[in-house]
Amino acid sequence: MRQIVLDTETTGIDPRDGHRLIEIGAVELVNRRLTGNNFHQYINPEREIDAEAIGVHGITNERVADEPRFAEIAQAFWDYIRGAELVIHNAAFDVGFIDHEFQLLAAERREPRLGPVAEHCRILDTLKLARDRHPGQRNNLDALCKRYEIDNGHRVLHGALLDAEILAEVYLAMTGGQTALTLDADDSGSSEAVAGGLAIRRLSLAPGTLRVASPNDAELAAHRAKLEQIRQAAGHCHWDDLGERSELTAEPR
Repeated sequence: MRQIVLDTETTGIDPRDGHRLIEIGAVELVNRRLTGNNFHQYINPEREIDAEAIGVHGITNERVADEPRFAEIAQAFWDYIRGAELVIHNAAFDVGFIDHEFQLLAAERREPRLGPVAEHCRILDTLKLARDRHPGQRNNLDALCKRYEIDNGHRVLHGALLDAEILAEVYLAMTGGQTALTLDADDSGSSEAVAGGLAIRRLSLAPGTLRVASPNDAELAAHRAKLEQIRQAAGHCHWDDLGERSELTAEPR
């Protein structure tokens, strides 16, 4: 399953008032794993950016003056998102702006247009998902980061790529998932990788050698805490379906 976690920044609130896109940021997930195949582009909106919008994202008219127009990046962007499931927080806002840009492009070129997005991509609105899971609570991105213990301290202003990266973490946590572990094949000796709060010991062994590393008390505690976090976030943890095997033991198998 290919998903694109996407965010945009704009010159203002409503495309019907002539507002335009100025930044697109997106990260790719395949089978719930971050691939590193990201899309990021600043755009010259061919109009002034509202002062209120600059106060939110910090992108000035001077910053985007020499960036390409949407028409110049439209096909590459369309090829990137087409056929994927788009994961967007408050999807109506971003999709509305993207479709508006495609409509302007069609009018300018007087040829069949790209889009609309909903006819070629599935759309998952994480704001609706969060409201369904946490009714009556604040569900903006900052609130979700706090709820799911995701560090967003580096987020001073909004930015499309940064917000897409944070939203990807929030989405995976909110739906009980985890990004893939990347284990270096050429590690020498032993090292540790951290994933979801668990320290994973990595050992380089001779071919044909099986080494069983039993968890210590701290790792067992972190394992149980992670399972409980998944249960609370998703309402169910598939690990529990394994019955007695869901509990790690200190005994090697």
